[in-house]
Amino acid sequence: MANILLVDDNADLIRLQSEYLRSEGHFVATAENGIVAMAQADLVAWDLVITDIIMPEKDGIEVIMEMRKRIPAVKIIAMSGGGRVSAKNYLELAGRLGADITLGKPFSASDLMKAVNTVLAITK
Repeated sequence: MANILLVDDNADLIRLQSEYLRSEGHFVATAENGIVAMAQADLVAWDLVITDIIMPEKDGIEVIMEMRKRIPAVKIIAMSGGGRVSAKNYLELAGRLGADITLGKPFSASDLMKAVNTVLAITK
């Protein structure tokens, strides 16, 4: 299936989402922030990056912009539950900067799988 890099600072969410994606046949690597994600950017031919927006060290907006420069063809799903600003604002910005699909937290496993299947079907 697909090589997926999952980036989120919430250890519980990363565990649940990575287990679910693996159960669907995907290879999944995880990163707890954008710095770790960018260190992994060139290690595997990533098909998809799923990134949270609000994270310490390097946020998801920075991850999206850097991934678009380094791996232009990679598919990106941005997710956020918001922070000081509503999730909608973060996700709109993520979409303008290169995310193919955005997901507001919380979302279901079926919502995640639908987004993954949709974005992987997109040809650039």
